[in-house]
Amino acid sequence: MAKKTIEQVDVAGKRVLIRVDFNVPVEAGAIGDDRRIREAIPTIKAVLSRGGSVVLMSHMGRPEGHGFEGAYSLSPVAKRLSDLLGTQVQFPGTSCCDEASGRAVAQLKPGQVLLLENLRFEEGEKKGDGELAKKLAAYGDVYVNDAFGTAHRDDASMVAVPKSMAGKPRIAGSLLQKELKYLGETLAKPASPFVVILGGAKVSDKIELIENVLPKADTVLIGGAMAYTFLAAIGRAVGASRVETDKLGEAKRLIDHAARAKCDLHLPKDHVCSSAFAETGGQISVHGESIPDGLIGLDIGPKTVTEYALLIRKAKTVVWNGPMGVFEWKNFSVGTQQIAQAVAHATSLGATTIVGGGDTASAAEAFGVADKVSHVSTGGGASLEMLAGKPFNSVNLLD
Repeated sequence: MAKKTIEQVDVAGKRVLIRVDFNVPVEAGAIGDDRRIREAIPTIKAVLSRGGSVVLMSHMGRPEGHGFEGAYSLSPVAKRLSDLLGTQVQFPGTSCCDEASGRAVAQLKPGQVLLLENLRFEEGEKKGDGELAKKLAAYGDVYVNDAFGTAHRDDASMVAVPKSMAGKPRIAGSLLQKELKYLGETLAKPASPFVVILGGAKVSDKIELIENVLPKADTVLIGGAMAYTFLAAIGRAVGASRVETDKLGEAKRLIDHAARAKCDLHLPKDHVCSSAFAETGGQISVHGESIPDGLIGLDIGPKTVTEYALLIRKAKTVVWNGPMGVFEWKNFSVGTQQIAQAVAHATSLGATTIVGGGDTASAAEAFGVADKVSHVSTGGGASLEMLAGKPFNSVNLLD
């Protein structure tokens, strides 16, 4: 899993082409969460401080792929990055490979930074097109993958570009290296007790992950809407809670698998319920193992919180992927908030704690623990796939 890093390559006088993940939320030209931009700064500075120049490429959102779309322009990112770096980031064209961009890249001097326009304005990016890759590959003397959030995809910038740059250095940026360390190396031989916390909406999203961790984990704690598919599979009354009826067999199989693997799999013992799937307006009540008809489980209850928190605090390695309830709504946020605090507490006691990307990272930020755990992943789908043990073509190509 270990890859050559940016610090191990001479970049003086060279143009370094860095695939970053600047897919950040933008509304009315204003950036919301800029964590992914901030996480790229160490790699950029590692090039600039040693006399190299930087060409950055990223996607953002889901444009049609037929040319420029103002709503998905990376222009706000260029401005934010300029502020964070304290130097002007060039942003030359309306396409990643138009004449203006090519000319600006050719004129780039050591110490300068350039950001290309959204890669997904080109249809060939999602298709892994070799011709687009050749144009992008010509921009760099060194290729750096620092885009963990997209590392599970075979897009042109992730796979075809490094293939086109065979013979030149193809290395991992500091963010990717950190993700590989925590999601790969740490979990290859986790310190025991190893506790895995899984939540979110769907069992179907987590089947491969669960299968991968059951032989390694001492304890698996299940929460979120996915818990109701497991509970329904063992005959519990779950009211009107969300259940993936086509996955009941899979859920029962995973419970049996946990028993064979001698892994303690815990399901919620009580639930915070509502008569409506709504932030307000429904009648809220707490119920034990059985949920009455018509009620929807929207958070784990106080008994479950206490049980889970005690197990987490005894852990030496913790992986958390998925919230325990609808944490965005105050009435159903307590379970996720308390689990977040327990993970932070385990970290303070010396545990290695890893928070998966997506909603889990958002929850860690919302409840003030993002800087109190060992690692918060920047990838949503990528975190899931790496935790599930899947190979990444984009990573395998690196030196």
